[in-house]
Amino acid sequence: MPLFGKPRYTIVKVAKKKKDIPEGLWTKCVDCGEIIYNKKLEENLKVCPKCNYHFMLNAPERIDITLDKDSFKEFDKNMLSKDPLGFKGPKKYKAKLESDMKLTGLKEAAITGAGKIEGEKVIFAVTDSRFIMGSMGSVVGEKITRAIEEATQSKLPVIICSGSGGGARMYEGMFSLMQMAKTSAAIKRHNEAGLLFVSLLTNPTMAGVMASFASLGDVIIAEPKALIGFTGPRVIEQTIRQKLPEGFQQSEFLVEHGQIDMVLHRKDLKDTISKLIGYFA
Repeated sequence: MPLFGKPRYTIVKVAKKKKDIPEGLWTKCVDCGEIIYNKKLEENLKVCPKCNYHFMLNAPERIDITLDKDSFKEFDKNMLSKDPLGFKGPKKYKAKLESDMKLTGLKEAAITGAGKIEGEKVIFAVTDSRFIMGSMGSVVGEKITRAIEEATQSKLPVIICSGSGGGARMYEGMFSLMQMAKTSAAIKRHNEAGLLFVSLLTNPTMAGVMASFASLGDVIIAEPKALIGFTGPRVIEQTIRQKLPEGFQQSEFLVEHGQIDMVLHRKDLKDTISKLIGYFA
Protein backbone atom coordinates (compact mmCIF):
# COMPACT_ATOMS: atom_id res chain seq x y z
CA MET A 1 0.00 0.00 0.00
CA PRO A 2 1.49 3.39 -0.96
CA LEU A 3 2.70 5.52 1.92
CA PHE A 4 0.19 8.25 2.99
CA GLY A 5 -2.12 7.31 0.15
CA LYS A 6 0.22 8.57 -2.62
CA PRO A 7 0.18 6.74 -5.98
CA ARG A 8 3.10 4.43 -6.81
CA TYR A 9 4.14 6.69 -9.70
CA THR A 10 4.15 10.40 -10.64
CA ILE A 11 2.81 11.77 -13.88
CA VAL A 12 5.14 14.37 -15.31
CA LYS A 13 3.75 16.69 -17.98
CA VAL A 14 6.32 17.64 -20.58
CA ALA A 15 5.78 21.18 -21.82
CA LYS A 16 5.80 21.69 -25.53
CA LYS A 17 8.96 23.39 -26.75
CA LYS A 18 8.25 26.99 -27.66
CA LYS A 19 9.22 28.10 -31.10
CA ASP A 20 12.29 30.27 -31.09
CA ILE A 21 11.47 33.95 -31.72
CA PRO A 22 14.13 35.60 -33.86
CA GLU A 23 15.96 38.45 -32.17
CA GLY A 24 15.82 41.99 -33.49
CA LEU A 25 12.11 41.97 -34.37
CA TRP A 26 10.84 44.02 -31.44
CA THR A 27 11.86 47.18 -29.58
CA LYS A 28 10.80 48.28 -26.10
CA CYS A 29 9.87 51.94 -25.78
CA VAL A 30 12.15 53.53 -23.18
CA ASP A 31 9.39 55.96 -22.17
CA CYS A 32 6.20 53.90 -21.78
CA GLY A 33 7.51 50.33 -21.99
CA GLU A 34 5.39 49.40 -25.03
CA ILE A 35 6.79 46.49 -27.09
CA ILE A 36 6.80 47.65 -30.72
CA TYR A 37 7.24 45.57 -33.84
CA ASN A 38 10.32 47.00 -35.56
CA LYS A 39 8.71 47.19 -38.98
CA LYS A 40 5.86 49.25 -37.52
CA LEU A 41 8.37 51.45 -35.69
CA GLU A 42 10.27 52.10 -38.93
CA GLU A 43 7.05 52.93 -40.78
CA ASN A 44 6.21 55.43 -38.02
CA LEU A 45 9.61 57.18 -38.44
CA LYS A 46 10.88 55.62 -35.20
CA VAL A 47 8.16 57.21 -33.08
CA CYS A 48 6.34 55.12 -30.45
CA PRO A 49 2.73 54.74 -31.66
CA LYS A 50 1.45 54.60 -28.05
CA CYS A 51 3.18 57.49 -26.22
CA ASN A 52 4.71 59.51 -29.08
CA TYR A 53 8.27 59.02 -27.79
CA HIS A 54 10.79 59.94 -30.51
CA PHE A 55 13.63 57.45 -30.72
CA MET A 56 17.02 58.80 -31.81
CA LEU A 57 17.77 58.79 -35.52
CA ASN A 58 21.28 58.54 -36.88
CA ALA A 59 22.54 61.02 -39.48
CA PRO A 60 21.78 58.91 -42.61
CA GLU A 61 18.26 58.19 -41.32
CA ARG A 62 17.71 61.89 -40.67
CA ILE A 63 18.77 62.72 -44.23
CA ASP A 64 16.39 60.09 -45.60
CA ILE A 65 13.30 61.43 -43.79
CA THR A 66 14.05 65.15 -44.25
CA LEU A 67 15.32 65.49 -47.82
CA ASP A 68 13.82 64.42 -51.13
CA LYS A 69 14.83 60.96 -52.24
CA ASP A 70 18.28 60.77 -53.90
CA SER A 71 18.71 64.55 -53.79
CA PHE A 72 21.53 64.72 -51.21
CA LYS A 73 25.11 65.40 -52.36
CA GLU A 74 27.63 65.24 -49.52
CA PHE A 75 30.39 67.83 -48.89
CA ASP A 76 33.85 67.21 -47.41
CA LYS A 77 33.26 63.49 -47.13
CA ASN A 78 36.86 62.52 -46.42
CA MET A 79 37.72 65.15 -43.79
CA LEU A 80 39.22 63.45 -40.73
CA SER A 81 40.02 64.58 -37.19
CA LYS A 82 43.56 64.70 -35.88
CA ASP A 83 44.82 64.60 -32.30
CA PRO A 84 46.32 68.08 -31.75
CA LEU A 85 46.86 67.60 -28.01
CA GLY A 86 48.07 64.00 -28.10
CA PHE A 87 45.22 63.33 -25.65
CA LYS A 88 45.80 60.50 -23.19
CA GLY A 89 43.24 59.21 -20.73
CA PRO A 90 41.36 55.99 -19.98
CA LYS A 91 41.09 55.81 -23.78
CA LYS A 92 43.27 57.72 -26.21
CA TYR A 93 41.51 60.13 -28.58
CA LYS A 94 42.82 58.32 -31.66
CA ALA A 95 41.49 55.03 -30.33
CA LYS A 96 38.10 56.63 -29.62
CA LEU A 97 37.92 58.04 -33.14
CA GLU A 98 38.81 54.68 -34.67
CA SER A 99 36.27 52.76 -32.58
CA ASP A 100 33.44 55.19 -33.39
CA MET A 101 34.31 55.11 -37.10
CA LYS A 102 34.00 51.34 -36.99
CA LEU A 103 30.78 51.48 -34.93
CA THR A 104 28.96 54.03 -37.08
CA GLY A 105 30.50 53.72 -40.54
CA LEU A 106 31.02 57.50 -40.42
CA LYS A 107 34.29 59.41 -40.53
CA GLU A 108 33.08 62.15 -38.21
CA ALA A 109 30.06 63.23 -36.15
CA ALA A 110 28.64 65.54 -38.83
CA ILE A 111 27.42 65.06 -42.38
CA THR A 112 26.91 68.11 -44.56
CA GLY A 113 25.79 68.61 -48.13
CA ALA A 114 23.27 69.98 -50.60
CA GLY A 115 19.82 68.56 -51.18
CA LYS A 116 16.18 69.38 -51.81
CA ILE A 117 13.08 69.62 -49.62
CA GLU A 118 9.87 69.38 -51.65
CA GLY A 119 11.91 70.42 -54.70
CA GLU A 120 13.50 73.47 -53.03
CA LYS A 121 17.31 73.54 -52.92
CA VAL A 122 18.82 73.69 -49.41
CA ILE A 123 22.12 73.18 -47.64
CA PHE A 124 21.73 70.53 -44.95
CA ALA A 125 23.91 69.55 -42.00
CA VAL A 126 23.26 66.93 -39.33
CA THR A 127 25.18 65.64 -36.32
CA ASP A 128 25.14 62.00 -35.22
CA SER A 129 25.03 61.29 -31.49
CA ARG A 130 26.56 57.83 -31.99
CA PHE A 131 29.92 59.44 -32.83
CA ILE A 132 31.41 60.78 -29.56
CA MET A 133 27.90 62.00 -28.65
CA GLY A 134 27.76 64.25 -31.72
CA SER A 135 30.30 66.56 -30.09
CA MET A 136 31.86 69.44 -32.04
CA GLY A 137 35.57 69.14 -32.64
CA SER A 138 37.63 70.90 -35.30
CA VAL A 139 36.30 68.81 -38.18
CA VAL A 140 32.63 69.06 -37.18
CA GLY A 141 32.99 72.83 -36.76
CA GLU A 142 34.81 73.18 -40.07
CA LYS A 143 32.28 71.08 -41.98
CA ILE A 144 29.31 73.01 -40.56
CA THR A 145 31.03 76.36 -41.20
CA ARG A 146 31.81 75.41 -44.80
CA ALA A 147 28.21 74.30 -45.31
CA ILE A 148 26.89 77.63 -43.99
CA GLU A 149 29.34 79.56 -46.18
CA GLU A 150 28.24 77.53 -49.23
CA ALA A 151 24.62 78.39 -48.42
CA THR A 152 25.51 82.08 -48.14
CA GLN A 153 27.44 82.10 -51.41
CA SER A 154 24.72 80.15 -53.24
CA LYS A 155 21.93 82.21 -51.60
CA LEU A 156 20.24 79.10 -50.21
CA PRO A 157 18.51 78.34 -46.91
CA VAL A 158 20.55 76.26 -44.46
CA ILE A 159 18.97 73.58 -42.27
CA ILE A 160 21.04 72.20 -39.38
CA CYS A 161 19.80 69.24 -37.36
CA SER A 162 21.58 69.06 -34.00
CA GLY A 163 21.72 65.97 -31.83
CA SER A 164 24.72 66.53 -29.56
CA GLY A 165 24.91 65.53 -25.94
CA GLY A 166 28.64 66.20 -25.90
CA GLY A 167 28.84 69.87 -26.87
CA ALA A 168 32.41 70.98 -27.58
CA ARG A 169 34.79 68.01 -27.90
CA MET A 170 37.19 68.45 -25.01
CA TYR A 171 39.62 65.89 -26.42
CA GLU A 172 40.73 68.85 -28.54
CA GLY A 173 40.66 71.51 -25.82
CA MET A 174 40.67 75.10 -27.09
CA PHE A 175 40.55 73.92 -30.71
CA SER A 176 37.03 72.59 -30.08
CA LEU A 177 35.88 75.70 -28.20
CA MET A 178 36.98 77.86 -31.15
CA GLN A 179 34.34 76.11 -33.30
CA MET A 180 31.57 77.78 -31.30
CA ALA A 181 32.71 81.23 -32.41
CA LYS A 182 33.53 80.10 -35.94
CA THR A 183 30.12 78.56 -36.65
CA SER A 184 28.32 81.50 -34.99
CA ALA A 185 30.24 84.00 -37.12
CA ALA A 186 29.28 82.08 -40.27
CA ILE A 187 25.62 82.15 -39.21
CA LYS A 188 25.84 85.92 -38.66
CA ARG A 189 27.14 86.47 -42.20
CA HIS A 190 24.37 84.22 -43.53
CA ASN A 191 21.80 86.29 -41.63
CA GLU A 192 23.25 89.58 -42.86
CA ALA A 193 22.79 88.28 -46.41
CA GLY A 194 19.06 88.00 -45.66
CA LEU A 195 19.01 84.20 -45.87
CA LEU A 196 17.06 81.65 -43.85
CA PHE A 197 18.53 79.38 -41.17
CA VAL A 198 16.26 76.72 -39.64
CA SER A 199 17.67 75.01 -36.55
CA LEU A 200 16.22 71.61 -35.70
CA LEU A 201 16.93 70.40 -32.16
CA THR A 202 16.69 66.72 -31.31
CA ASN A 203 17.29 64.71 -28.15
CA PRO A 204 19.72 65.66 -26.69
CA THR A 205 21.06 69.07 -27.83
CA MET A 206 23.33 70.38 -25.12
CA ALA A 207 26.40 72.39 -24.10
CA GLY A 208 28.62 74.07 -26.69
CA VAL A 209 26.44 73.11 -29.65
CA MET A 210 23.34 74.64 -28.05
CA ALA A 211 25.39 77.65 -26.90
CA SER A 212 26.48 78.38 -30.47
CA PHE A 213 24.88 77.72 -33.86
CA ALA A 214 21.97 75.56 -32.62
CA SER A 215 20.39 78.48 -30.74
CA LEU A 216 20.83 81.02 -33.57
CA GLY A 217 18.15 79.88 -36.00
CA ASP A 218 15.69 82.30 -37.54
CA VAL A 219 13.25 79.54 -36.68
CA ILE A 220 14.10 77.00 -33.99
CA ILE A 221 12.15 73.73 -34.09
CA ALA A 222 12.44 70.89 -31.57
CA GLU A 223 11.17 67.34 -31.49
CA PRO A 224 8.90 66.33 -28.58
CA LYS A 225 10.52 65.66 -25.18
CA ALA A 226 13.99 66.59 -26.42
CA LEU A 227 16.49 67.54 -23.71
CA ILE A 228 17.84 70.99 -24.61
CA GLY A 229 20.16 73.21 -22.61
CA PHE A 230 23.72 74.01 -21.64
CA THR A 231 24.28 71.64 -18.73
CA GLY A 232 22.13 68.85 -17.33
CA PRO A 233 19.37 69.34 -14.72
CA ARG A 234 21.22 67.35 -12.05
CA VAL A 235 24.29 69.60 -12.26
CA ILE A 236 22.10 72.73 -12.12
CA GLU A 237 20.24 71.45 -9.03
CA GLN A 238 23.52 70.69 -7.27
CA THR A 239 24.81 74.17 -8.11
CA ILE A 240 21.80 76.29 -7.15
CA ARG A 241 20.59 73.86 -4.41
CA GLN A 242 17.01 74.07 -5.63
CA LYS A 243 14.57 71.61 -7.17
CA LEU A 244 13.93 72.42 -10.82
CA PRO A 245 10.40 72.59 -12.31
CA GLU A 246 8.88 69.48 -13.83
CA GLY A 247 10.05 68.97 -17.41
CA PHE A 248 12.76 71.63 -17.09
CA GLN A 249 14.92 71.72 -20.27
CA GLN A 250 12.49 69.59 -22.26
CA SER A 251 11.35 71.09 -25.54
CA GLU A 252 7.74 71.57 -24.35
CA PHE A 253 8.95 73.61 -21.36
CA LEU A 254 11.22 75.73 -23.58
CA VAL A 255 8.54 76.57 -26.15
CA GLU A 256 6.26 77.75 -23.32
CA HIS A 257 9.02 80.06 -22.09
CA GLY A 258 9.95 81.44 -25.51
CA GLN A 259 13.39 79.89 -26.01
CA ILE A 260 12.32 77.92 -29.09
CA ASP A 261 9.59 78.54 -31.65
CA MET A 262 7.76 75.25 -32.05
CA VAL A 263 7.66 71.57 -31.10
CA LEU A 264 6.76 69.28 -33.97
CA HIS A 265 6.11 65.59 -34.48
CA ARG A 266 8.73 64.07 -36.75
CA LYS A 267 6.20 63.35 -39.51
CA ASP A 268 5.39 67.08 -39.76
CA LEU A 269 8.97 68.37 -39.98
CA LYS A 270 9.56 68.10 -43.72
CA ASP A 271 6.28 69.77 -44.66
CA THR A 272 6.76 72.54 -42.09
CA ILE A 273 10.33 73.31 -43.22
CA SER A 274 9.13 73.40 -46.83
CA LYS A 275 6.45 75.95 -45.89
CA LEU A 276 8.99 78.04 -43.97
CA ILE A 277 11.25 78.15 -47.01
CA GLY A 278 8.29 79.36 -49.08
CA TYR A 279 7.31 82.01 -46.53
CA PHE A 280 10.83 83.41 -46.18
CA ALA A 281 11.53 83.31 -49.90
